[in-house]
Amino acid sequence: MTSVDINRVLAEMRSLAALAGNRPVETAATPAGDFGTLMRSSIDRVNEMQQRAESMAAAMETGAKDVDVAQVMIEVQKAGLAFRAMTEVRNKLVQAYQDVMNMPL
Repeated sequence: MTSVDINRVLAEMRSLAALAGNRPVETAATPAGDFGTLMRSSIDRVNEMQQRAESMAAAMETGAKDVDVAQVMIEVQKAGLAFRAMTEVRNKLVQAYQDVMNMPL
């Protein structure tokens, strides 16, 4: 996977996370920190989405009147999609690292 492909995947993850969290989508012109900071913030956003979905599901199970079943299902699906996307990016990064480490000197 080339660096252009990785950048495209990361940009897609950022836009999905922004759309799922009802935040404005960041553009490529927005200065990002180093790669570690970017990954940490992406993981934190996915974690927040999962916690929100879990709390909404718990509220629905306890019979809260202000929680809609459809909204709970949407939040659970968003969290699952974000987690799968993050896992795919991680797998691609690990594969790229292994490819680089296996290159002959």
